[in-house]
Amino acid sequence: MSVGVLAHLFGSLPYKELAPKVAEKGFAHVQLALWKAISDIDFSKPGNLSPGLASAIGEQFDRNGVSISVLGCYVHLFDRNEDVRRANVNRFKELLRYAKQFGAPMVAAETGRNEGGDYTERDWAVMKSTLEELAEEAERWGVYVGLEAADRHLIGTAPELARMLEEVRSSMVGVVIDPGNLLNEANFARQNEVIEEAFELLGDRIIAAHAKDRILLPDGSLSTMPAGFGEMNYELYMKLLNRCKPHVHIVMEEAKEHQMAHSKSYIEGIRSRV
Repeated sequence: MSVGVLAHLFGSLPYKELAPKVAEKGFAHVQLALWKAISDIDFSKPGNLSPGLASAIGEQFDRNGVSISVLGCYVHLFDRNEDVRRANVNRFKELLRYAKQFGAPMVAAETGRNEGGDYTERDWAVMKSTLEELAEEAERWGVYVGLEAADRHLIGTAPELARMLEEVRSSMVGVVIDPGNLLNEANFARQNEVIEEAFELLGDRIIAAHAKDRILLPDGSLSTMPAGFGEMNYELYMKLLNRCKPHVHIVMEEAKEHQMAHSKSYIEGIRSRV
């Protein structure tokens, strides 16, 4: 269960500079979002990938002792504009096709969100159709779709993600667990219950984990912090993660470069004793 990092926390860099920088900070794997992390190739739209390009990027990381544990795909998967949704689905499918050349076992995303959180049954049906299409593509290429619940998104809770997994029955769709994404101002005081529920409902489907922290501010708002800088119950999180999915990849979020060593050590310290 090694601790990796979001590649774009180092900024957007040429990939031959990014890989050694990740290694210098002591990380053995990354979540790589191409258009967020790589500056010297235009990934602003689908179509530029090839087996050669994907292999070149993957090999550059490998030469520096860093694997790509997750390909991140930050797109809206049920967008009400069908042209936009179709473009987003195609982008996700392109990553699925080339994931193995990167050395990545999965492509992961949240569902997307509408401003105001005005979700309808039609939104759910569109998301289900999207996931069915992505699952079919994932099965074709032997790569996982990682789906993450996030507060205020269409799939914002562990029960909602469990429902979607029940409706789309594919062994190639798994869960990226992130308790920090399940917490909000209303449920933070009972965070243990929220975390335990997530593992009860989703534990056997986890294929990767994210690590951020949350803290309740004096004004009552909930802020996001790097791991070890907040008030989330990491003892419980790591204990349940160790129990359900030993050696699962953990990807750190939020940390700035000067905070990374502290957060990594914090996670590893708790993980080693629970």
